Amino acid sequence: MQKIRVLVVDDSALMRRIISDMINEEYDMEVVDVARNGEELLNKVEKLNPQVITLDVEMPKVNGVTALKELKKRNLNIPVIMLSSLTKEGTFVTMECLEAGAFEFISKPSGSISLDINKVKNELVEKIRQGAKKGKRDSVDINHRNLAPVLRKKDMNYNIEAMVIGASTGGPRALTTLITNLPKNLGFPILVVQHMPVGFTHAFSERLNTNSKVTVVEAEDNMVIEKDTVYIAKGGFHMEVTRDKKIRLTEEPPIFGVRPCVDKLFISASKVYKGRLMSIVLTGMGRDGANGSAEVKALGGTTISEHESTCTIYGMPKAAFETGKIDEVLPLGQILSKIIKCSMYK
Repeated sequence: MQKIRVLVVDDSALMRRIISDMINEEYDMEVVDVARNGEELLNKVEKLNPQVITLDVEMPKVNGVTALKELKKRNLNIPVIMLSSLTKEGTFVTMECLEAGAFEFISKPSGSISLDINKVKNELVEKIRQGAKKGKRDSVDINHRNLAPVLRKKDMNYNIEAMVIGASTGGPRALTTLITNLPKNLGFPILVVQHMPVGFTHAFSERLNTNSKVTVVEAEDNMVIEKDTVYIAKGGFHMEVTRDKKIRLTEEPPIFGVRPCVDKLFISASKVYKGRLMSIVLTGMGRDGANGSAEVKALGGTTISEHESTCTIYGMPKAAFETGKIDEVLPLGQILSKIIKCSMYK
């Protein structure tokens, strides 16, 4: 079996060793080399030809975001997993990296005796495997993929009262595309669950708000849901809609290993908005959002999932589609057009 070739980039010798050990302990992957900064990465990458790169966000000389942008300039479409410390600067730069095309990110372990090392390891190696799969898929011409059909419902309901969106891997970039292109007078609220660790959703919502016409906020418990506002679920909390149209945040156990969970939002919102709710499942690993989409449809709402052609990972949208309860399967650009059309009905 050919192992996944990984290049580890970090300015800390300790962190390079920790990350390398995590990877080399796995049967299906190996570290082919390490680099101390972005400059070393750019000097080594083409010769080493790694399948996945782990890249520290904050480094001297050439930092993570600069190195990532240079990789893109060279048309080196190697999946990059950013490692970010939970600092204000680290979280904001991580959002910039995701918008610039990073495949995924994880919170950086704090040291060799950290209690979160094993948790970080499981997340890291799984994302490396997913990144390697994405790299293989990207090398195949899109016309030769087995794509899901683009469904279109003849009597699509555009007269909605609220919209809910769920996303995971690749979600920050997709959501940035959607939200930053929305009109100021949207006419309804949008509630978003993006699988993201504690601390990062604040930076994500602030960055979106700065670059959008519509108001974007990180959701807080008991907030009144208002039109023309996008609510980003807070990392570490499930987000639900109450009967009196307020936001409820809870620390109930994770579902599918995640909190916030897309299904929690979709199911609660469907009970409140019923036939005037639209749900959208975007790119991501796993099946979160599938059960929620089915519930939205069961209560008369309209359901959309993203087409494989624009997904970073066609996991969540595929699972939603396979429920048989999805009204439309659309690429990201057409999803944006659909949202804007809904706003024109207001």
